[in-house]
Amino acid sequence: MKNNIVILQASSRSNGDTNRIINYINSKSQYDIIDLKNKNINHFDYDFKNVDDDFIDLMINITKKYDTIIFATPVYWYSMSGILKVFFDRLSDLLKTHKVLGRKLRGKNMAMISCSNSNDLKEGFTMPFVESANYLGMQYLGDIHTWVENDLIPPKVKTIIDKFLVTIS
Repeated sequence: MKNNIVILQASSRSNGDTNRIINYINSKSQYDIIDLKNKNINHFDYDFKNVDDDFIDLMINITKKYDTIIFATPVYWYSMSGILKVFFDRLSDLLKTHKVLGRKLRGKNMAMISCSNSNDLKEGFTMPFVESANYLGMQYLGDIHTWVENDLIPPKVKTIIDKFLVTIS
């Protein structure tokens, strides 16, 4: 089975540094990209009244088309972006009201790319990704931290990315 990969970009800037990293990745391997900023995904609601937003349709599409989901997030205040946190919170819908859809994540792969302005990722950043993959029955393929300096990807970061691409393919 071909490993179909999607990158979920979760930045408040569609054309920011995280996108610069994704563009470098796609210069090597053409993956589909979904910009979560362009989706209408509401916060988790215990009453599950979010039926009119984009989340469930997006998850139906993702589970049908892709074997591997790569989350690409800038580091905001030592954590994943708010856009991505809202997305992760909405995974609860798949545990309560859309269980059949949630089960379709089992056996799929997850990976994560973080991006900031320096090699300064704090310990514990990856924990929500690792534990969410475990909880959902997904295989966690790993993660990398990237950074952009003066609007350029340093050669060291390109090497990190190139090695990462080998592990997820």
